Amino acid sequence: MNPGLPAGWTIERVRALSGDQRAVPLSVDRLVVVEVYGRSDYESLRPDVILAFGELCLARDDGEWFMGQLDDDGSVICWASYGSDLAEAIRGL
Repeated sequence: MNPGLPAGWTIERVRALSGDQRAVPLSVDRLVVVEVYGRSDYESLRPDVILAFGELCLARDDGEWFMGQLDDDGSVICWASYGSDLAEAIRGL
């Protein structure tokens, strides 16, 4: 299964690299925002992939992986871009 992951990636590879066997893709039909330094509001993201690692998430928007947290209401609040390389973003967990 490749839920929109980059070429060569599977959810099993994501789980192996992260060490989290519970890692799962989430529906992108949810609010995803990123905090913007120096601003009191958030910037909306439109991710094409969201991966959940417990309460932590990686959301890919325009080729960049953003790290965030899954909120109780199902939304994702991100705090930074971890770049375009999924392996590096996973190592940042």
